[in-house]
Amino acid sequence: MAKTVKMTEGSIAGQLFSYALPLIAGNVFQLTYNVVDSVIVGRFIGTDTLAAVGTAGPVMNLFILGISGVSMGASVIMSRFFGAGKMGELKREMGTVVVFGLYFSVLLALAGAAGAKLLLAALQVPEEILELSAVYLRLIFIGMPFTYFYNAYSSALKSVGDSRTPLYFLVLSTVLNAGLDLVLIGLLGFGIVCSAFTTVLAQAVSAVGCILYVKRRVSILHVPIRELHADRGLLGETLRYGGVTALQQACQPIGNLLIQGAVNGMGVSVMAAFNAVTKIDDYALVPERNISNAMTTFIAQNGGAGKKERIRKGFATGMWMEAAYGVAACAAVLLIRRPVMELFVGREETAVIEQGAGYLGLMAFFYILPGLTNGIQGFYRGMGMMKMTLAGTALQTGLRVIFVYLLSGRMGIRSFAVSCAIGWCAMLLLEGLYYQAVMKKRLVGAAKNGNEKRT
Repeated sequence: MAKTVKMTEGSIAGQLFSYALPLIAGNVFQLTYNVVDSVIVGRFIGTDTLAAVGTAGPVMNLFILGISGVSMGASVIMSRFFGAGKMGELKREMGTVVVFGLYFSVLLALAGAAGAKLLLAALQVPEEILELSAVYLRLIFIGMPFTYFYNAYSSALKSVGDSRTPLYFLVLSTVLNAGLDLVLIGLLGFGIVCSAFTTVLAQAVSAVGCILYVKRRVSILHVPIRELHADRGLLGETLRYGGVTALQQACQPIGNLLIQGAVNGMGVSVMAAFNAVTKIDDYALVPERNISNAMTTFIAQNGGAGKKERIRKGFATGMWMEAAYGVAACAAVLLIRRPVMELFVGREETAVIEQGAGYLGLMAFFYILPGLTNGIQGFYRGMGMMKMTLAGTALQTGLRVIFVYLLSGRMGIRSFAVSCAIGWCAMLLLEGLYYQAVMKKRLVGAAKNGNEKRT
């Protein structure tokens, strides 16, 4: 039996940190899938192809984050069962996720591959890169079942406190991805098709690795094929949690898709710069998102165990961690913004570098805001309040899109940073006020009334 971790007792800060650290490393490797492609494509194939990959990115991320949302919703349910010691229900939930995912991911792959070019055309992708973007996106869609099953199995492992094993498989697959890209594209001169193929292959390795590991080492999560079936009650609950979470997860890439129209109207140099800076933003925000994910598992497990006071303390500890990281990220990005832009394009691409460095110099000052909003989102997810996370994210996304189109004519690429900050402030106000007005009183009142289970 592999190691599982109950977060219902022990040091709160230590548990959040030790759980979040492998998640952070894992997300860095996952982002490296796309960044390795971008760097090699930009260096060895050209700026047009880099722009084509970047244009396909928001569409790809929309569906990947939707899958991640379903897995995250299921993970909250599993964490509660694990915290409450209900192992039979935990296994039934796992079987439900697998059966649903088999049908869902295959249908998604087929529909996405068929409609890839139409989606890109609707985004007003320039004609000179439309076909390149469509080819890349079709191949990524074909690999969607691997993406789903990696997310499902890694989320299941995380729900029982194991955030390290998914990291090991991501390290293996990322090294494979980078090595194949360097050889096939950098040395042998293959094009954009090869870039997509190596990304899908890497995802397949991580998915198969997780499935085999669960089968051999984690008996409480393994469901034999002959016993696989979808429990109707659990499927309904999973879809309620997962569906709302998927919508919430999809809000950001939907916003990116809508914003991409404004980006595409600014020319290829801004498109290439925006592709680079969004990847840098993704890296900078990884720790904030994963401290939030650690808070979700912590709160869900303690919710299953009925430990309300521990939930309150875990939330406060997580928010301090988020704020401290936001300040550190600001300082780091301000120092390295220009050198890191030169990783994506050669030094001769001065227009791309100037656009990207200008954006990052402004955005860095706002990094504390998503830290705080991610922390509150982690709390609400752990409490099962998915509609609140959806409301906050929808508000942030809507304001971000509106202000991009209002400000882009005057501010150029910097309008994307200012618009994000406006959305984050509104989101923080909504979710913070609700916590102060309702949730804080519930948690404190429950603990004072003696409703908390003791260790």
